[in-house]
Amino acid sequence: MGVKATIYQPAKGVTQSGRGKLTAWRLDFDLTASRGIEPLMGWTSATDMRQEVSLNFTSRDEAVAYCERNGIEYRVREPKQRRIRIRTYADNFGPGTLRGPGTEPI
Repeated sequence: MGVKATIYQPAKGVTQSGRGKLTAWRLDFDLTASRGIEPLMGWTSATDMRQEVSLNFTSRDEAVAYCERNGIEYRVREPKQRRIRIRTYADNFGPGTLRGPGTEPI
């Protein structure tokens, strides 16, 4: 059983508004051994330390080349395309707009 990894482009955080630094690709190693529960404290433990490692690359091709050079089985998760909805300011006040309690017209 060989080492397996996932290559993906991380999504921006929910607290981010900008789209900067979203061009990097990440390689995460998959679990090769199951996690166990440490009997004294009840903490979750792992014997495979590769799952703690994340490698960052500037492009998808670099990450794939790294895996092929080192004999790592990999799968690539393509990023979802961003859906852009163009709206005008007047759309906020249309009849199909949801309004909260207390905002109904008099």
